[in-house]
Amino acid sequence: MTFISLQFIVFFMVVTLLFFRLGNQKGRIWLLLIASCYFYMSFIQEYILILGGTIVIDYFAGIQIEKSEGSSRRFWLILSIIANIGTLAVFKYYNFFIGNIHTGLQFLGKPISLPLLKMALPLGLSFHTFQALSYTIEVYRRKQTAERNFVVYALYVMFYPQLVAGPIERPQNILPQLKVFRQYDWNNVKDGLARMLWGFFKKAVIADRLAMVVDRTFQHYPESSSVALAIGAVFYSFQIYCDFSGYSDIALGAAKVMNIQLMENFNQPYLSRGLSEFWTRWHISLSSWFRDYLYIPLGGNRHGETRRKLNILIVFLLSGLWHGANWTFIIWGLLHGLFVLLLTFSIKKGKESQTGFASLLQVLFNFMLVTLLWIFFRAENTGIAWDYIKTIFSFRGGSNYIAINSAEFIFSLAAIGTMLWREYYLPTHFIRNNKWFYIYVTFMVVACYYLGVFAENQFIYFQF
Repeated sequence: MTFISLQFIVFFMVVTLLFFRLGNQKGRIWLLLIASCYFYMSFIQEYILILGGTIVIDYFAGIQIEKSEGSSRRFWLILSIIANIGTLAVFKYYNFFIGNIHTGLQFLGKPISLPLLKMALPLGLSFHTFQALSYTIEVYRRKQTAERNFVVYALYVMFYPQLVAGPIERPQNILPQLKVFRQYDWNNVKDGLARMLWGFFKKAVIADRLAMVVDRTFQHYPESSSVALAIGAVFYSFQIYCDFSGYSDIALGAAKVMNIQLMENFNQPYLSRGLSEFWTRWHISLSSWFRDYLYIPLGGNRHGETRRKLNILIVFLLSGLWHGANWTFIIWGLLHGLFVLLLTFSIKKGKESQTGFASLLQVLFNFMLVTLLWIFFRAENTGIAWDYIKTIFSFRGGSNYIAINSAEFIFSLAAIGTMLWREYYLPTHFIRNNKWFYIYVTFMVVACYYLGVFAENQFIYFQF
């Protein structure tokens, strides 16, 4: 059951109506937990047992961490980390590492056969693993009290709007909201529905439409011109943004309807003037997670310049690996880290308010750099990524028709322009006016129905 499906729309309406019909918070929590279990099981039913197992371990680990002192506290924290990271390692990284061991031993003339696992990756495993770890780490740091209500804790991990692709929430934000009974709020309903519709539009009308061009571009890159490949790369930048931020919009909107405020995950990332700034605007819940639970514990910038640079590279390496068990993601992460360290175009301290032509050049340069790095994220392997980039800079001529025709090109530009206008120029408060709200809803529903691509395309970040 994807967000872009009639099944989800019916599911959301039924759950939300029942949510507001219930007159107590206990009933609402049970409803949301059962609904979240159903939502997750609609993909692969058996994997609910994996998620349930880690929830049980982390629930008891949190209580024991709070009750214990000294080495006993560390033991329970380590147990939680092993349970979560171990599960992630087995399902997501085992075959990758075994495959690379096979390759390395064959290169050395010592082939060996090790078994590979034949199983699908549980949906959203990386997301709920990091959310669960946030809880036990915060309890260990004494910044969060252990949750004694098992149902509340289970819902913290499994809350269906953000279960499979974030945002990765902290317990301090979600747990208190799950315990407070809030009355129906029409303004929150309007804001939430409007945001959900915008997320539907970004996914179905923009991202999945651009995907048709991008997919053909990458499939036929050997015979495409440099211009066609450059267009395909730029379109992928907007595709992945509209796909992932579209999911976040639907998640935040669905939660807002039920008076639950999730953290923002995007803040106009393509207006960034450097990669460091980009990572404070893109996938904010993940970048802040790595900052708080990896970069700072490694020493941050407290132990000299060399150590700081090493910590940055470690964070970006693991961030790339978090995204997928493939060398393309690892190289993508490392390149981001290297460019963060090497580039001199970052905004100097005290000039954050810089505007004008120089600022525009920084934005354009950073967008082009991010776009080139996205090629590693999209390519099936590193060889394709390098060939794709080399062909762009070879300035090879030829027909562009393999990747795109004029009608698709014009529609794609119009879709991107609509997104830029809506997110960067259109005031958000106008939708609060009832007249504009109904006009907006009507337009979005009609646009999604007639212009949307409904081929059951999964959200890109579902694979993580």
